[in-house]
Amino acid sequence: MAEQRDHGGGIDAAARAQGIPADRWLDLSTGINPRPYPLPALAPRTWARLPDREMMAGLRAAAARYYGAPDPACVVPAPGSQAVIQWLPRLAPPGARVAVVGPTYNEHAAAWRAAGHRVAEVDAPPAPGDGFAVVVAVNPNNPDGRRWPGGALRDLAQAGTRVVVDEAFADVVPDATLAGDVAGADLVVLRSFGKFFGLAGLRLGFAIAAPPLATDLAAALGPWAVSGPAAKVAAAALTDGAWIAETRARLAGDAARLRALLTGAGLAVVGGTDLFVLAAHDRAPDLAARLAGAAILVRTFPARPAWLRFGLPGTDGDFSRLAKVLSSEP
Repeated sequence: MAEQRDHGGGIDAAARAQGIPADRWLDLSTGINPRPYPLPALAPRTWARLPDREMMAGLRAAAARYYGAPDPACVVPAPGSQAVIQWLPRLAPPGARVAVVGPTYNEHAAAWRAAGHRVAEVDAPPAPGDGFAVVVAVNPNNPDGRRWPGGALRDLAQAGTRVVVDEAFADVVPDATLAGDVAGADLVVLRSFGKFFGLAGLRLGFAIAAPPLATDLAAALGPWAVSGPAAKVAAAALTDGAWIAETRARLAGDAARLRALLTGAGLAVVGGTDLFVLAAHDRAPDLAARLAGAAILVRTFPARPAWLRFGLPGTDGDFSRLAKVLSSEP
């Protein structure tokens, strides 16, 4: 049986455990924008036809402009960045030494191990010459928001190490991206569409890499890897500069508000981004259970039991609901 790994979410399981209907829950366990991009109207034929080359070319062009890729040919649309995470290790000969900078999103190490590679989890990107064929870094990191120097990662990639940089949360820090550096380097940048744009259910992500790796990855994913509706929605969202700017400003304000709320309730903020806050509390499991009893789900970390990760509340009412439970007596 495959190992089950916790990723946040799981409202249905929480609802069953607490005996509280799922529609009453406030899910703060993920780093997804709680106020998603407004869905555009789609022509009925978008649902009835396979996505054609012109549609996918438009999506790649929009993604290249938004992410700063050197050419649309470097952009590989995928049914979520998770699909790329699972396919990349299978495009490398098994047995490679792989460094995963952690603690981080646990699917990276799991995918490389499952493909027969030798994985070491390290606490910072290694230097060139340290003997790793592949280095995987999440930047900004999940769950603590650490940022790794782009120059060091770029140097690794230019020195012959394959560097995989997962930028799932980089929309809120666009200056952190290495997407513009993939030409001439063994560098793969992963981007998640659903987190910043708040449409995780669309299942869309991108890999950005120079050919031939981009070509090989697209071939591995196969034809029609992305649905027509997803391509149309994403092409509109990625080119909506006004919404993007307004959303970055709002998320920054909401993250600051959440940090203030948590520190005021006696938690220590230890990291995060403008899409989530990582906090510590000496009785974190008890606090998580108290929140769950009030139908508020937060992310827990069994390996680091003092940590709790809070996604952003979406409304003033959601902020008030969280504040009420945090201020109540245990």
